[in-house]
Amino acid sequence: MELEGKVSLVTGASRGIGRAIALKLASLGAMVAVNYVEIEPSNRDDAGEVVQSIVDAGGKAMPVEADIRNSDAVKAMVEQVAEKWGRIDILVNNAGINKDTLLLRMSDDDWDAVIETNLKGAFLCTKHAVRHMMKQQWGRVISISSVVGRVGNAGQCNYAASKGGIIAFTKSVAREMGSRNITVNAIAPGFIVTDMTNRLPQETRDGLLSLIPLARLGQPEDVAELVAFLASEKAGYITGQVITIDGGAFP
Repeated sequence: MELEGKVSLVTGASRGIGRAIALKLASLGAMVAVNYVEIEPSNRDDAGEVVQSIVDAGGKAMPVEADIRNSDAVKAMVEQVAEKWGRIDILVNNAGINKDTLLLRMSDDDWDAVIETNLKGAFLCTKHAVRHMMKQQWGRVISISSVVGRVGNAGQCNYAASKGGIIAFTKSVAREMGSRNITVNAIAPGFIVTDMTNRLPQETRDGLLSLIPLARLGQPEDVAELVAFLASEKAGYITGQVITIDGGAFP
């Protein structure tokens, strides 16, 4: 229980990678605020299922609804978590969307929606959460980027820009927060089994597998394990780093 007593906030935690992260942090003793946005009716139910799974296993969790694109909503969410548990120790910026199409077909709305959710959302959550971490002189900020943010991908210039922005944002904030004993890191997953990859045609999935030396897609739990390490005391001298977890596809 190496995270016992720590308070964590995981954005986009109702499903996929965020769900796996929330469950992993809780299994190590952390209290977990499970963020979701009620764009789809199922999101509230999914978030409630994650919270219930944690509680049933003897952990502590709460659902927190907020549109991370909205500064007032993010501030209220952070204050809600801090009021309930007295502090915020770990922030995982996981929430993200994609709206894929080629550049010449991409609408302004498609660009803005991805940048505002993936990049501005990470900015707002970090800005409000680190205020609490600075007071307690301890904190962990872990943002989920993507290998696409490192190498690019046709049809995803908005997504790649948002994830590349998270990398630059991480390196900059790490320099600002180091003196306060707050580490700031990013994880760049490759092809992970999620709703996004499950929608791909089998032919496309087979093509992806051919790029991966380990010959399998990653699981959300693979990412969650790395988040748990970066959130622990064991990673106290790691900051400003971007760690790729992709089965060797993009060394």
